[in-house]
Formats: sequence, structure tokens, C-alpha cells
Amino acid sequence: MNDKDKTVLVYTGNEVIIDRIRVNLKKEGINSITKDGFHQGINAGFVGGTPSSIDLFVLESDSEKAIEIINAIVD
Repeated sequence: MNDKDKTVLVYTGNEVIIDRIRVNLKKEGINSITKDGFHQGINAGFVGGTPSSIDLFVLESDSEKAIEIINAIVD
């Protein structure tokens, strides 16, 4: 695994915005993953995090393009 294979956090937001960003990233061939700590905690029997905060990650090699796409959506 080289440095460009690492995932990096590119955005944190609510589910609606994250879904919109993911669709636009996919159109550009950028795969993404999300981490929803609040719902993961509930499923594990713990409560933690903020219900509306979902983290969006992409490969480091895609991060610059992903940030451009995100900025066009949220600005």
C-alpha cells in the first residue's frame, strides 16, 4: 500500500448533503466511503457522536478533485 492508497477525510455533514456529494463524486469516477459514528454507536449499544455528522472519505489520490466537486456543491 502506498501513500496514495490511503483514505482521507474530505467532508463532514448531514446525510442529505453527503448523498448528493457521493452521487457527484461517483459521476466523476471517484469512489467514497462514509463513517457515521452516531449510528454505529447505537448499533453497538453506545451513544456517541452527533446525529447529523457523517464523515466522507476518498482515496488520497482523488482528494483534490473531490474537494473541487464538494466546494462546487456546498458553496
